[in-house]
Amino acid sequence: MTTPAPRKPIFESFLSEDIIGGQEAKPHSRPYMVFVQCLRGNKKKRCGGVLVQEDFVLTAAHCRGRLINVILGAHNIRKQEKTQQVITVRQAIRHPDYKRKKFSNDIMLLKLEREAKLTAAVRTLSLPWGTAQVRPGELCSVAGWGRVTPNGRGSNTLQEVELTDAGGQEPRSRGSVLPAFSLQGDSGGPLVCENVIQGLVSYGRRDGTPPQAFTKVSSFLPWIKETMKKL
Repeated sequence: MTTPAPRKPIFESFLSEDIIGGQEAKPHSRPYMVFVQCLRGNKKKRCGGVLVQEDFVLTAAHCRGRLINVILGAHNIRKQEKTQQVITVRQAIRHPDYKRKKFSNDIMLLKLEREAKLTAAVRTLSLPWGTAQVRPGELCSVAGWGRVTPNGRGSNTLQEVELTDAGGQEPRSRGSVLPAFSLQGDSGGPLVCENVIQGLVSYGRRDGTPPQAFTKVSSFLPWIKETMKKL
């Protein structure tokens, strides 16, 4: 049975801060964070992700590659930390309605070769309930190993920034993307609000200026749950 394409509620919320100019996270304070390594041709691509089950990582569909590994429990990705778990991805499952040129339905599940061992440095993060929304004024955060300066290089250590709604206006319903967050995170990295995944970094301007678009996770809950159940 084919899962129907999700409806497309979009949130617009203008935020006052940016991961560029953020700060280094306390080591292993975000144990759900995943560093995703993709091999595309002869080039390596790096993305973020979030552990949603011991054997599943949620990330962006455009983080594709013929060979994908994930690193769990990492703070400094250039070091071999004792907390790290490196696991090969057995299967990458993109949303069936993903459109590469439009970045629509930009969401993907990674089925891991083996289950992660849950530790103080490796934990799952809760999916949203139903059609949960980001409320005006709600405190959210983004973390990742993305650029910390405009057009700069990725960071070796996990960076974070807290974000709040600067406009205080109700979100408008227009699509499956949260489009106007101002930050620069890793593709596929989570937008977290009250310890719940509300979005995944999808696309944005290279210099980190707004808008930055997030895939709205709650719009895809039926597909996520059905896919994990099948596998």
